[in-house]
Amino acid sequence: MIFFALFAFILAVQLLHWHVLRRIAPDALRPWLPWILLVLHLPLILFFAMRFTGNTTHGFGHALRPFARIGFYFQAFTAMHLAILAAAECLWWWRARHQLPPIETEAEAEVEGHDPVRRAFLRKVAVSGFGAATAGVTFGASRAYFEPSITRLTLAFDDLPREFDGLRIVQLSDLHVGPLIGPSSVERWRRLTLRERPDLLLLTGDIVDTLPEEAGPFLAAFRDVPAPSGRFAILGNHDYFTDPVPLWNNLKASGWHCLENANALVERGSACLAIMGLQDPQATNGRFRGIRFGPGPSWISASRDIPEHAWKLCLSHRPDDWNLARLGGARLTLSGHTHGGQINLFPGLNTARLLGPYTRGEYREGRDLLYVSRGLGVVALPLRIGADPELVVITLKRG
Repeated sequence: MIFFALFAFILAVQLLHWHVLRRIAPDALRPWLPWILLVLHLPLILFFAMRFTGNTTHGFGHALRPFARIGFYFQAFTAMHLAILAAAECLWWWRARHQLPPIETEAEAEVEGHDPVRRAFLRKVAVSGFGAATAGVTFGASRAYFEPSITRLTLAFDDLPREFDGLRIVQLSDLHVGPLIGPSSVERWRRLTLRERPDLLLLTGDIVDTLPEEAGPFLAAFRDVPAPSGRFAILGNHDYFTDPVPLWNNLKASGWHCLENANALVERGSACLAIMGLQDPQATNGRFRGIRFGPGPSWISASRDIPEHAWKLCLSHRPDDWNLARLGGARLTLSGHTHGGQINLFPGLNTARLLGPYTRGEYREGRDLLYVSRGLGVVALPLRIGADPELVVITLKRG
């Protein structure tokens, strides 16, 4: 279902782009526009068909990925180009409201069927917008696939047990391994993680883009990454787009502890650190067809049987569930999901606000703290603008 919905959206966007372009394109180019669009999108169409009918992680489907990515980039170009053209239309409308644009003669306007000056203006915007959109896609792609930012935080808590003073945590989030994120990106994240020498390695969901078998590069790369205090993971909403059981099993076989409404204890001497994990709400609507893979987030289950003296840390894919983590007694909650907006075209306007009030970075409520990672991968479009990928390194301090 999700493949059909995404394909329908792509088709609708391209039809809109074609409709706009054919109105302002030179007459000689108009007959070629449908064929140009078809050639650009044929690999992407074939890739989506193979994802619906079979595995794209091997064979022809795997070989098709680089060519399909060209189609993804063109989707990003189309979205930016349409936004520029829409802004130009709004500008022309505003200008017309205040001062009617001149036309050469009424006869010429009648022959053209519309204002020729307006058409010439939109043509110029389309040409300049082509360059601007191309530059935007190039910049966004470079930010998405180059080295992620390393965010190093020292977080102090007055009730942190002395035994955990200096504990070093690396948080991975929103990898989205799949059509847009391949083994080379995952290997880069592995090298960065090894360099940070974590005591505790935490994964806050969206491991794959859609299919459980896409986790292969991640499982291979992080199978032997040392973390003396353990490796713990929860699933994100994308991990529930299909049956998550194979992903659970493969994570466990690779040495990860899955905490879906569960907890695990890390002990140092007489001190205890409890790591809780909240299940993502998508578990109640798997495959977007109401298939229940779980009950959704439950702080009662996640905090069950934790010793009273334990200091609590919670993994919650969605930052909006911070209130549930706090009900479970979590002093520190780590989340992802928002990608920091991923594509923020205008300074001060974060697209992640559409998902809720917690977009990225650090938030405090009394003595409790939430950190929302921008994540490492990309979803839908292979771009990041104003929201670089992020590897989070946290050092806990008592004080």
